Amino acid sequence: MNIPDYFAFFDLPRKLVIDTALLEKLFYSKSRQLHPDRFAGKPQAEQDAALEQSSLLNDAWRTLKDPIGRTEYLLSLEGMQLEDQSRNATDAARAAGKEKQQIVPPELLEEVFELNMQLEEMKMAREAGADDPELKQQLLAARNNFESQMAGLQTELESLWQKWDAAIDANDNAAQNTIKQKLADLLNKRSYIRNLVRDVNSALE
Repeated sequence: MNIPDYFAFFDLPRKLVIDTALLEKLFYSKSRQLHPDRFAGKPQAEQDAALEQSSLLNDAWRTLKDPIGRTEYLLSLEGMQLEDQSRNATDAARAAGKEKQQIVPPELLEEVFELNMQLEEMKMAREAGADDPELKQQLLAARNNFESQMAGLQTELESLWQKWDAAIDANDNAAQNTIKQKLADLLNKRSYIRNLVRDVNSALE
């Protein structure tokens, strides 16, 4: 399946640091060009084509205006598959009636093991109708830790966005390949930690 090139749609280079004000200006300009009123008296084929382009425009705008979505999308354009975007893994998990299991980043193994124990203890305490203030504090501390790691990952991503753009300007394919892999690793880790925070929040509700 061919992926539409949203960057080309807006006549933008495949860069990760985008002037969002310019992007918004381009979006509204194209929106006016594709407005249904402009095609009211046109043949049906032209109306359908304009509607298709309008849908593409909305998808492109929604994807590129978000830095994380933009990064995930660029990697998919470059042929890289992120863990949580793997269609095969998703389909297999759905067929088995389970949630797709992401691979635990090696550096998080110990923390994830401890967190899972705490989550299980909280679940058992809730089922028994008990309240464990100490366990709650441990989970709050774990959430703060993971949120701090998310902030650190954001800083790393922003640095890599700059490096990617520099590699594009320099037409440095070797650097681009290295940066793509680092971006994919960081996004996979970010997705995993985001899910941990979600699990903690769910347990604390």
